[in-house]
Amino acid sequence: MSKTKREPLAIVGIGCRFPGDVNSPEEFWNLLIEKKDALTEIPSDRWDEDALYAPEFRRAGKISVKRGGFINNVAKFDAGFFGISPLEASRMDPQQRMLLEVSFEAVQDAGFRLNDLDGSRTAVFVGISAHDYGDIQNTPSERVNIGAHTNVGAAMCIAANRISYSYNLKGPSFALDTACSSSLNAIHMACRTIWEGDADAAFAGGVNSILKPEPQMGFSKGGFLSPDGTCYSFDDRGNGYVRSEGAGLIIIKRLTDAEKDGDNIYAVIRGSAVNQDGATKGISVPNPLAQQDLLVDAYIDAGIDPHEVQYVEAHGTGTFVGDPIETNSIGKVIGKDRNDDCYIGSVKSNIGHLEPASGVAGISKLALALKHNIIPPNIHFKKGNPNIPFEELKLKVPTDSIPWKSKNGAPRY
Repeated sequence: MSKTKREPLAIVGIGCRFPGDVNSPEEFWNLLIEKKDALTEIPSDRWDEDALYAPEFRRAGKISVKRGGFINNVAKFDAGFFGISPLEASRMDPQQRMLLEVSFEAVQDAGFRLNDLDGSRTAVFVGISAHDYGDIQNTPSERVNIGAHTNVGAAMCIAANRISYSYNLKGPSFALDTACSSSLNAIHMACRTIWEGDADAAFAGGVNSILKPEPQMGFSKGGFLSPDGTCYSFDDRGNGYVRSEGAGLIIIKRLTDAEKDGDNIYAVIRGSAVNQDGATKGISVPNPLAQQDLLVDAYIDAGIDPHEVQYVEAHGTGTFVGDPIETNSIGKVIGKDRNDDCYIGSVKSNIGHLEPASGVAGISKLALALKHNIIPPNIHFKKGNPNIPFEELKLKVPTDSIPWKSKNGAPRY
C-alpha cells in the first residue's frame, strides 16, 4: 500500500456508554474536565460482593476487590426501536444491546441520516472478549430456556453483524478479540479497510460487560487488580488495575469526504501500526522493545516526527510494573533528543480498564481533547512511580487542564 497515495481519515462521530453514567461525548468530556472518578462499589444486580469478598487474593472461591466501573441499567434496551422482539432481546448479550444503541448515537452525533447509510460500503469492526451472558444461558439449569435466539444472542461475531444488519451496511463486518488491544486493533483494521478501498467509512470500537463473578475471581487470583479499587496511573501507589464495562464506537471516513460533506471533525488519523510481543518472560508480560518498535512504525506510517507529538494517551493501567515498562518505551521514542516535555495520561484513572473497549475510550478522550484544544487532567496522580524517570524521558503527567494550542499554526499531534 503506497503511503504517498493515502489520505488522512477523519473521526466524525462518537458514541459511548461509559461508567459514571456517561452516555454521550459531552458527558464524557465533562467527566474528564471535572476530574471525576466513575468507579463504584459492585452493583447488587451482579453478585453478592460481601459473600464473595476476601482481602487476601489467594483465598479459594473469593474475590479481593469490591469496586469497579459499571453501567447503570445494563439490562435495559429499547428493543422495539431496533425492530427486535422482546423474546429475542432477552437472549441478546447486553454487549450487543449496548453496541446497537451506541452505534445509533454515533450516527446522531455525526449528523448522518439513516437513509445515507442504507446500502453503503460502511464497515464495522468491534473488539469484544467477554462472554458472560452466553455462559449464563448455556448451563444445565438453563437448558429448558434455550431457544432459537440463544446462539445468535451469545455469538461474538453478531456484536458487529447486528450493526451491519440493522443499517443494511455492505462493508466488511468483523468482531475480534486481542484482549486489551481489541478496540484499537478494530480501529487499525477499519483504517486499513478504508485505505485499501474495501469500504468508504467504518464504525470501529469495542464493548465489555461484567456479569459473572468467576472472571473477576480469575483476575483477582492473578493479583492483577487494585485492592482499593482505584487506578493510580503512573503513580507510586499503583497497585493494580480496576475492571470496568462499557461500549464505545467512532465513525471514520476519508478526510476529503468529511470536508466535502461538512461533517463535524473531531480529529484526524494519519497512520497506525500493529505488532506482537513475541516470546517474553510470561504470556502476560509486555515486551518493551516490541512497544518501541510499534511506536517507530506508527510514526513512520503517519509520516510524523515523534518530537512533534505533544500528548500521548497511554495504556496506563496503574500497575507498579506495567506502567514503567510502557512509559519507558514511550519516552525512549518520543523523548529521545527532545527539548520540551510531552504530556502523558490515561483515561483509566477516571473510568477504569474497559479491557477490550479500553482503546476506544482512550481514542475518544484524545479526539475530544483535540476538538476542545485542552489536555485533560490525569486524576489520582500525586507522586510518580519511582521506576519512571519522567525528566529523563521528557514526559509529564498533567494534573490540571492544560490549554493545547497550535505552535505557529502547526498541527497538534
